[in-house]
Amino acid sequence: MPQFEPPDTPAPRASRFPHPMVLLLGGVLVAALLTWLLPAGEYERRPIPGSSRALVVPGTWHPVEVAPVGLAQAVLAVPRGIVIGADVVVVVLFVGGAFVLLEQTGALGRLVGGLVGRTRRPRLVIVVISLAFATLGALVNLFEEIIALVPVLLVLSRGLGFGPVTAIAMSAGAAIVGAAFGPTNPFASGIANRFAELPASAGAGVRLLVTVVAVSVWIAWTLSQLRHDVWTATASRDVTTRDDDAKGTGVRDAATPVTVPAPATRRDAVLLLLAIVPFAPYLVGVLRFDWGFNELSAIYLVAAFAIGLVARLGVRGTTVTYLRGMDAMLSAGLFVGVARAISVVLEDGKVIDTIVHGLATPLEHAPGLLAAGLMVPIHALLHLPVASNSGHAALVMPIMAPLADLLGFSREVAVLAYQTGGPPMDLVVPTNGALLAMLLAARVPFPRWLRFAVPGVLLVMLVGFAGMALALV
Repeated sequence: MPQFEPPDTPAPRASRFPHPMVLLLGGVLVAALLTWLLPAGEYERRPIPGSSRALVVPGTWHPVEVAPVGLAQAVLAVPRGIVIGADVVVVVLFVGGAFVLLEQTGALGRLVGGLVGRTRRPRLVIVVISLAFATLGALVNLFEEIIALVPVLLVLSRGLGFGPVTAIAMSAGAAIVGAAFGPTNPFASGIANRFAELPASAGAGVRLLVTVVAVSVWIAWTLSQLRHDVWTATASRDVTTRDDDAKGTGVRDAATPVTVPAPATRRDAVLLLLAIVPFAPYLVGVLRFDWGFNELSAIYLVAAFAIGLVARLGVRGTTVTYLRGMDAMLSAGLFVGVARAISVVLEDGKVIDTIVHGLATPLEHAPGLLAAGLMVPIHALLHLPVASNSGHAALVMPIMAPLADLLGFSREVAVLAYQTGGPPMDLVVPTNGALLAMLLAARVPFPRWLRFAVPGVLLVMLVGFAGMALALV
């Protein structure tokens, strides 16, 4: 069984950037500082009949007694934030751990590798692989787990006649685009809806449409760039393909031996099915029984043991591997809690409404679409220091959701603005350690990747803007 590398293991080129946990803890301290610098104030809120949610009443911001947060209170807010977001932390561990367990069985690697050399229509294979990864991204925010699949994806891409950029684009790229807008992704739209005080199914129809179009646009962009990423075998095993480097493919030694995985089996297909099927009852529960993250965690606890037992790991082996998978996802779960602590500090200091008031004032006379659109670049900038979909949503949506109330458009549009500006940036931000690890494993220089990815990300964002316009109609 291959050794799994934890997803938060930084790539060498990422070592110059602070660790995301350090950035988030710094955010807690900055939030505490703001409670000393900003005037305390609050909006009046109007309860919604039949709901625990309350709407901000525009034009009612007023000063209140100051309540600055000291250093001790700021430190205490970190465990408080983790406790408040405990259900989110648990779902990250239980669901993420289950997919790490699936990867550890080798089933994903064998299923992908089984496509090598079995088709005469390479473009169709790229479309199928992209759709598969986009679906997994939309369902469970699949991303870090792809690191372990890079060698297999390189084999697949080379077998189709293409280079390493294509391998990353049809896997990590498609997964990120699917995760950005997927209406069932508990780590992006799910957390954003929760902190925007919306039902889990809110805006699902528009987001599903945007997901389909955005993934289609990304796949079309990938196919259009294939001519720039053609792999050519060298005549000698000892010669480095400098011509390929000059063309920007990033393949330094095209004859480097690679390990082709064993053939896929029916059991591998069953294992993949066991990892995906749990979303069917969860979606029914969300729509009919108001299920949340705790129900999703419980379903995946059962699914994880089913995967391990079918893979013949035994009860003990399944337990140990599942716990290792949770360990790999622990940092991602904690990021959510620490990000929530920033909101806790701002709420304790009674300045979160002041921040909302400051953001709303310059935009209060702007048309709804323009005001919503201006949220997108704010999210894009914030995703540079907080390269985590769940952490970003937990950090920003408590501010952006009431801001939408004041600006006269729905909170669903505010969530879509987050999805348009935040998660797609995972494809280009240099603070994303998992992306850098994949590029390093595939020997793709970061500038070469940016030349490919930046235009694609802009096209995907345009689709998000169109979805926001549709939601405003």
